[in-house]
Amino acid sequence: MTSYKELGLVNTVELFKKAVSGGYAIPAYNFNNMEQLQAIIQACVETKSPVILQVSSGARKYANQTLLRHMARGAVEYAHELGYDIPIVLHLDHGDSFELCKDCIESGFSSVMIDGSHLPYDENVALTKKVCEFAHSRKDYVSVEGELGVLAGVEDDVSAEHSHYTQPEEVEDFVRKTGVDSLAISIGTSHGRTKFKPEQCTRDANGILIPPPLRFDILEEIEKRIPGFPIVLHGSSSVPIEYVKLIEKYGGSMKDSVGIPEEQLRRAAKSAVCKINIDSDGRLAMTAMIRKVFAEKPDEFDPRKYLGPARDELKKLYMHKNINVLGSAGKA
Repeated sequence: MTSYKELGLVNTVELFKKAVSGGYAIPAYNFNNMEQLQAIIQACVETKSPVILQVSSGARKYANQTLLRHMARGAVEYAHELGYDIPIVLHLDHGDSFELCKDCIESGFSSVMIDGSHLPYDENVALTKKVCEFAHSRKDYVSVEGELGVLAGVEDDVSAEHSHYTQPEEVEDFVRKTGVDSLAISIGTSHGRTKFKPEQCTRDANGILIPPPLRFDILEEIEKRIPGFPIVLHGSSSVPIEYVKLIEKYGGSMKDSVGIPEEQLRRAAKSAVCKINIDSDGRLAMTAMIRKVFAEKPDEFDPRKYLGPARDELKKLYMHKNINVLGSAGKA
């Protein structure tokens, strides 16, 4: 068994307190490989932002749990090497069982999400409470994120056809009974690159899809019921049109791609929303640059020559998010 403190990691408790009071959100960036991790650490060191390294169960299998633990330790040491010791969290995204959360905690994760949102309410409460009791009983306290409400869309191991908004009247009871440290809610965000169906959107003069606004009324009601409590938004990629167009230019198919407008995320980050999850944007940026290299240099076969530009574009994207969207720059 490995404690996250041995790896130089931190949990989310103090980070979230500072974020809620400071009116910003901490980036939770998903990663699967070395280049993504390099880009995240470089961007967050250069902007002096705390960061949550987010790993789905699928990514954990892909990377291998032993390698992943050493990658997390390496991320901490890499930040130090780059000249600034930013707070780094290693977080399980959408854990679906007690056993998975327990395994991650024992292998060095400093934070886990147990997602029982698809279960009946009482079963969600029971499962979330069980994970919290185990995580909080550790010598080194591991923070736990729960979820109420269901996000539509598909991303990695997460899939739901229909969304269900979080019911504000449930949040007080859920937080009290489970002991969670933060709560993911559903107010209109969605997983994947197609966050809304075309018929849910309007189109601007250029034919670009404009999504419906987030349900800030639900968020505000939740804040009234659990004031100051850390809130999380999943499925919060903005799906930048420039990456969509670049992928399509070089042979990809990105029909009906639409994300969450960045100005809405910035508004959310000024509230009790202190963690915002971003995955699809990184995938799009990386894929766009790899396709560009292959199209312009069809004889290229050195992975460094196409993964390097992808990493550089990711870094640029993450710096923009920290500075202009989440407000986390300078908060490390």
